[in-house]
Amino acid sequence: MNTAVSFIVCLGILIFVHELGHFLFAKLFKVRVLKFSLGFGPKVFSKVVGETEYQLSALPLGGYVKMFGENPDEQEEAGILEKEASFAYKTVWQRFLIVLAGPVFNLLFSLVLFFFIFLFMGLPDSRDTTKIGQVTPDSPAATAGVEVGDIILSINDQATDEWMDVLNLVKDSNGEALSFLVARGKENVSLVVTPSVQPVKNIFGEEVEQRFMIGIVRADELFYTPTGLVGAFKAACQQTWMYISLTVLGFVKLIQRVVPVSELGGPILIAQIAGKQMQAGWVNFLFFTGLISVNLGILNLLPIPVLDGGHLMFLSVEAIRRKPMSEKMQILAQQIGIAFLGVAMIFVFYNDLARIFGS
Repeated sequence: MNTAVSFIVCLGILIFVHELGHFLFAKLFKVRVLKFSLGFGPKVFSKVVGETEYQLSALPLGGYVKMFGENPDEQEEAGILEKEASFAYKTVWQRFLIVLAGPVFNLLFSLVLFFFIFLFMGLPDSRDTTKIGQVTPDSPAATAGVEVGDIILSINDQATDEWMDVLNLVKDSNGEALSFLVARGKENVSLVVTPSVQPVKNIFGEEVEQRFMIGIVRADELFYTPTGLVGAFKAACQQTWMYISLTVLGFVKLIQRVVPVSELGGPILIAQIAGKQMQAGWVNFLFFTGLISVNLGILNLLPIPVLDGGHLMFLSVEAIRRKPMSEKMQILAQQIGIAFLGVAMIFVFYNDLARIFGS
């Protein structure tokens, strides 16, 4: 239940923000908006306000803003007065901004979300500590009896005041046995750990080096330092840019086959992670929502027909050629885009189900 609610809240907010961007810029350029829908499929609720029908649909996996003049039939039937409210008769740069507004609103939403988190919670500060947060199974540390929660006081009688002391002493051990003194509860425990050479990988699973390690990870103990408007805004910009960079780099690594396609996830995986983040607390859930918002914004900018990026590609070609692509070419491109997205959705659903039943 928690997973479903978290998923609907997270995705519902992000879809609303995305479609709101299209809606507001359409209104800005005086385009008639016929329908604003959250979700696809059967209609659950709708209400007509002015010239727009606001609709809530059964499948919360997307949404759309239907504008007058998007369909060729509407373009042909439009009279002189109707043309002023038609999307098709707006200038290229106006249509470009209307389409671009959706992904941009997702990126801006992350920025605003992080700004308020940092403003009210403060800036997260991971205090340096030698407390162990994770022990890799079958590692030298696990074999020697090191436990999660142990605090490393010294190695070979050399005090370890910070985690870098631990890393350096293990790295420079040349594989020789090390005498650890750890604090465990109210007592100190002596252990002998023999490091082994292990690969060091980055977040994409690429091996960057090999060095002596024992298979432990530092415990994350976060504290929040109060900050003002400027500090919160600066931190929000940095956090959003970091997520944008990682998302773009992730697509690059996927193309390079560094990240296997089996790692891709769909709605089920998002729902599972959203539920876990909600259980961990609202702050975790909000950070996850910000990350998904960035992913949604970047994904929609990909030059794939049907996505916003595909429409932006068509409009760019129109601006260069001084005339739009032929209707036949656009329809063919749209069909290819739909087929591609259909296959992609089936594939990520398969990955999600394989994770569930495979585990």
